[in-house]
Amino acid sequence: MGAIVAAVSKKDENVVPKVIVMLEELIHRGIDAHGIAAPNLAIVAKSIEELVSENVESGAALGHNLSRIHLRDRPQPVQGEDFSLVFEGRLFPPPHVSEVDEVMKQLKPNPQRNAGYVIERLNGSYAFAIAYPGMVLAGRDTMGTTPLYYGENEATCAIASERKALWALGTRNVKSFPPGNLAVISAEGFSFKPVKTITRPPLESLEMETGTKRLQDLLLESTRKRVSDVERVAVAFSGGLDSSVVAVLAKMCGANVHLISVGLEGQPEVRYAEAAAEALGLPIRLQTYTMKDVSDVLPKVLWLIEEPDAVKAGVAIPIYWATEAASKLGCRVLLAGQGGDELFGGYRRYLEEYAQSGASAVQDAMYRDVALSYETNFQRDNKVCSFHKVELRLPFADREVTHFSLGLPLSLKIDSTTDPLRKRVLRRVAQSLDMPPFVVNKTKKAVQYATGVDKALRRLARGKRLTLRSMLKEVFRKVYPSVEL
Repeated sequence: MGAIVAAVSKKDENVVPKVIVMLEELIHRGIDAHGIAAPNLAIVAKSIEELVSENVESGAALGHNLSRIHLRDRPQPVQGEDFSLVFEGRLFPPPHVSEVDEVMKQLKPNPQRNAGYVIERLNGSYAFAIAYPGMVLAGRDTMGTTPLYYGENEATCAIASERKALWALGTRNVKSFPPGNLAVISAEGFSFKPVKTITRPPLESLEMETGTKRLQDLLLESTRKRVSDVERVAVAFSGGLDSSVVAVLAKMCGANVHLISVGLEGQPEVRYAEAAAEALGLPIRLQTYTMKDVSDVLPKVLWLIEEPDAVKAGVAIPIYWATEAASKLGCRVLLAGQGGDELFGGYRRYLEEYAQSGASAVQDAMYRDVALSYETNFQRDNKVCSFHKVELRLPFADREVTHFSLGLPLSLKIDSTTDPLRKRVLRRVAQSLDMPPFVVNKTKKAVQYATGVDKALRRLARGKRLTLRSMLKEVFRKVYPSVEL
């Protein structure tokens, strides 16, 4: 786990100092080791200051900050025969060697040709970059669960794990790197090629029993891949359907599971989570917070998520607290249920779409939501977790799970335009896992409401005589005074 950066000069200038600036901006993502690379040279050090003293020069360069989660994790970049490589993220199932070594093996003997094979063949959550003289190849996993951004100014084209690194170079029009794509980055700019993106499969004609069995098998395998290399895992736990399924599957896979539930003082959902944990036979850590805690953490959270969005801030604050608690428990991996609502029709707005435009329109909306989850959910959550040196892993955000689930008929997810529960096939999976009915049949309540964070943010805004949107912009401007909204 850590940070990845890369830069290419448009003017045949040395970009290594700019790579170092980006690494300094992302020091919170990795503190165990730091590295820079030109195409023919890779240097790693214990501090960024040591890298500065090396006086490396190159028109194309890479950088990496490392937070070591496993013993197999090693400092980067790594050197090939005529190129350098950085790889940030995880492969599932985990390889016996470090991920960067496994990718290096896949790239040989022709990295320029085989870079696309990495995206096509290797399931996981990752981003990578390969430096050649005057050029960088960069790629991102199909689901986009590991963040990567790109942008350019008059002098430099660059990519980085977070926007703030690109903003530090004076780059203003920063965009999210499209998942499942390979990009050639040169003095001419960015050229993207889709390799393995999320596609909408044809609908399968399946009965509920068959669909439930296949989905349960896929989710179990996805979870196994994500816990097989760790003994202890934390689960961001609400007591709802998605997080409960993830927790039970992780337990079935042999992981030592620790549930974490957070919320404002007096929120009934916190006690509900405690009851659900007891029913599932899993230990839980309950953390409650105050209005002052919300006010205090808001600037840090906006700094991490890099946008003054009310929904994203309302979700990110509970994730920040849950990840902080996981870190204090000594859990370096956090599992969460993100992706379940988009795949199985959890949002109430799908009923409105169903009533107004029919089943096909709902399927279209769900596919779009899944395809855009990297922007709406995954990037935000990864950035918050990485701040606490905790690795986020998402069993629902798996290529095989996603492909199968998108191909399920709508009737297995939503049975009518007034369906109060939705996610029918996932609830059947929960039933087959012998989960208690009060968990199986719990209605959807978004985390920002269940934890009381949304209400707290609105109360803070009213206290300042501002709308919530205006208050978030005001705080954001203090955090990022030079960024245009």
